[in-house]
Amino acid sequence: MAVTDSENEDSLRGKLAELKLEHRDLDEIISQMAADLGVDDLQLRRLKKRKLMIKDHIARLESRLIPDLNA
Repeated sequence: MAVTDSENEDSLRGKLAELKLEHRDLDEIISQMAADLGVDDLQLRRLKKRKLMIKDHIARLESRLIPDLNA
């Protein structure tokens, strides 16, 4: 479903920027935790899962922002 309302598109772009920032932050945190030998493996797995969920959400939002060529 393509976005037609510019206000809605701006809202989606804002959400997309927030998610990309969170994804980048999680990437840094995961890298730092992975270097620590005393890291909690369960917490690291949860962070990796959260990062993957955010990546999937980013992909869905980017897909919604692609113009509908059939219109």
